Amino acid sequence: MFSSCLSGVGHIITMATKKVLVTGGTGLVGMALKKIVEMEKSRPNEEWIFLSSKDGDLTDAEATKAIFEKHKPTHVIHLAAMVGGLFKNLKYNLDFWRLNIKINDNVLHNCYLNKVQKCVSCLSTCIFPDKTIYPIDETMVHNGPPHDSNFGYAYAKRMIDVQNRAYHIQHGCQFTSVIPTNVYGPHDNYNLEDSHVIPGLIHKCYLAMKEDKPLIVWGTGKPRRQFIYSLDLARLMIWVLRDYNEIDPIILSVSEEEEVSIKEVAEMVAKGMGMKKELVLDTTKSDGQFKKTASNEKLKKLRPDFKFTDPQQAIKESCEWFLQNFETCRK
Repeated sequence: MFSSCLSGVGHIITMATKKVLVTGGTGLVGMALKKIVEMEKSRPNEEWIFLSSKDGDLTDAEATKAIFEKHKPTHVIHLAAMVGGLFKNLKYNLDFWRLNIKINDNVLHNCYLNKVQKCVSCLSTCIFPDKTIYPIDETMVHNGPPHDSNFGYAYAKRMIDVQNRAYHIQHGCQFTSVIPTNVYGPHDNYNLEDSHVIPGLIHKCYLAMKEDKPLIVWGTGKPRRQFIYSLDLARLMIWVLRDYNEIDPIILSVSEEEEVSIKEVAEMVAKGMGMKKELVLDTTKSDGQFKKTASNEKLKKLRPDFKFTDPQQAIKESCEWFLQNFETCRK
């Protein structure tokens, strides 16, 4: 009654070209993957296809089926998701749950139906329990409920791990996932209400410089975070696609020792933007969670050779991209 992900192995091995389909291919991580594939990691036996929302609605089962029938991928990197900032999550937790569950189920099920050799999905550190011990690692994903503010999105992302295991156990599918820490880089979302820390600071710094004002940073600047440059994440995701053979997820992050404070990040942004004024800390604003430290021990054991881009250089490149693409970037 059911076909297996492995039932077409004899056919797959004889294929000369790997066809890698990337959902969410025009977002922050998708564009980073495209750049790294083109500049560093291309292989003559690989064809990469980067999808955008214009190529079809992944919340729709028939539209997703049509995409897979059209492109016939042998490998998939699944990035597409409904995403948003804190206030959007607070207001629309149900929508985040329903739409992301539909997207993930449609993509993974079509990977299974089309005998895709490997699917790598992108999760988020928000999937981890709200009440936990640090550093968090890959074994702790399901140890308790996520934070109330974005439980819809967090649980939908967690369910990818559940589905990966279920498809592997029942059908032998090689579906896995990665968990990056805070991602930033070119092609980010710079909307002041909906962006993450670094793109938000870049946009705020741009506006402050236009008005000849200092960059105002909310809070004490003391909270610490691990950030990963989108181009480094892309390099690691390509490695996961080609060489990581576990179903269990893997955290992709700099080490605990490379955590930086929000103040340090803001200073790097100001320097990257060429701001001369000293930044101002608005301590009347809340700091939020002090740390969300993740362990990258598993990554270090498997890729002890990997070198992350220096954050000052990466933030400088991110600032330069924003300035060059201000008129057309998401903001």
